[in-house]
Amino acid sequence: MWAAPVDFEGYPVSIAQPIGFEPNPVFDVRVNPHADVLDRVERTLDVVLDRASVVYGIYGATEGFRTTGGTWVRVERRGRLRINSAVWVGLEAAATIRGVKKPEWFQGATWVDHDRDVVWRADEVELVTSPIVATSEEAGALPDSWWTSLRESLDALGAHTTERVGMSQKHLTHRITEVFGDVDTHVDEWATAHTDVHWGNLTTDGHLLDWEDWGAGPRGLDASCLWQASLPNRAVADRVRREFADDMTTRSGKLAQLLQCANAVRVAARRGESTPLSEAAQAAADDLLVELRST
Repeated sequence: MWAAPVDFEGYPVSIAQPIGFEPNPVFDVRVNPHADVLDRVERTLDVVLDRASVVYGIYGATEGFRTTGGTWVRVERRGRLRINSAVWVGLEAAATIRGVKKPEWFQGATWVDHDRDVVWRADEVELVTSPIVATSEEAGALPDSWWTSLRESLDALGAHTTERVGMSQKHLTHRITEVFGDVDTHVDEWATAHTDVHWGNLTTDGHLLDWEDWGAGPRGLDASCLWQASLPNRAVADRVRREFADDMTTRSGKLAQLLQCANAVRVAARRGESTPLSEAAQAAADDLLVELRST
């Protein structure tokens, strides 16, 4: 573990949608024609896209394709004046990390599209064919070896030194106090984190996907993300806590869990109704607040 780095200007917020993603995108790749963009991707990366294999991101800002060379190409669109530099190069920067089971990055290209007032980024990466775990119910059937592999990956990631910030002290303090009031939120241990470890970003063979937002965060942040995603399934949530007890029982680990609880409770409050996730998060937060306030 190492000391907390200095925040980026306008620190990245990794728990919600990434900075630079517009809820109402100016150019939606799901519906707007852009064959010329895909032609340029093929020329620039020297690949042939299987265009029938397209998978779209939920905001219409990204799409992915198999290539005839057995790789995967991810294409992303962002507003020309809405690029967060850290997130924009996150996938490429993750190529420096060793000991983590993740898709290998091969090459990338970026260019400005003045006609659409956007910037495009295309990355060619290793094709991972194993399906995502998707739900905590499916996670309940994972073998012990899968959990061992994930622990090894997150341990290696945590030991990787970086100047990137995945979760700042400022954001953690703001979110926790916004929901739960007066709490001492000082984080005393920091480690490099993926910042978005949930079942949709984990494959059945142990690959960890989506590396846009990685960087320094409170020790135990990744385990806490996975724990929160599992809360409605008590058995799996308990399994996450057992597997990552070394991190989650620390002060920073408890704060990371409280942050995840705050996110779930806040979303439910804004929607005006509780959910199984928010109810489980509130119950867990009650216990965490007692523990944190007694130390």
